[in-house]
Amino acid sequence: MTAFLFSCDNATCAVPEAYREIFRGSEDVLTSTEGWEAGALNLSQGFAMKFRTPLVHGDVTRLLIDFGKDGDARWSRFSLKLPEATRVKVADRHERPYRTVLNQRITEDLRRYPGLLHVLIHLDPATDGMVMLETPAGARLADRFAAAWRSRLAAADVDVRHVSGVEMSPLAATLSGTFPADRYAQVRLSVSQSFFLEGRPWRWETLKKLLLDSLVLVGSEVVVSAPESP
Repeated sequence: MTAFLFSCDNATCAVPEAYREIFRGSEDVLTSTEGWEAGALNLSQGFAMKFRTPLVHGDVTRLLIDFGKDGDARWSRFSLKLPEATRVKVADRHERPYRTVLNQRITEDLRRYPGLLHVLIHLDPATDGMVMLETPAGARLADRFAAAWRSRLAAADVDVRHVSGVEMSPLAATLSGTFPADRYAQVRLSVSQSFFLEGRPWRWETLKKLLLDSLVLVGSEVVVSAPESP
């Protein structure tokens, strides 16, 4: 049996009260695609409910701190206005718990199950009407899951691509390097935002149901062997 983990870095455009001053006058930027991925949380919650597993998601706008990046790249032109000591507090209060929960969930699931599929959920404003499944280099198990999922979606006439060997975000790359690739499968699901914002080329709820139902079938198709006892 395979376990499932769903995560969403850019789930919200929320800003804690203590940091709102740096965004004063730029509220429209916060609610734009620069500040978050509208619809990503909705889709992520759908997966979590379907698979009856807790969702792991970011709790602040990526313009305050980008959970997927490392070092100075985490900070936007807005958050760079904050003193360094304040940015350390932001990382401690928001980024560190997010990464800790991800690591704990993966560790626990791999202890209990032969394999784990981790779906990193994104909504992309640039890929009009398309669904992308991306997997890191050398990730054979992830490729198996993505290929099976692509086949299911393509059979339903979804414009879907599977791209293997993709350079993932620093956070995703760290997780891939930490856990065994033959048991931990990481797939980045990137859905065109046109589905959510404009209902094209498919109604959002129709596409969402198809994504959820097809992954259920993929979970029963791709078998992960239990690790041998030492």
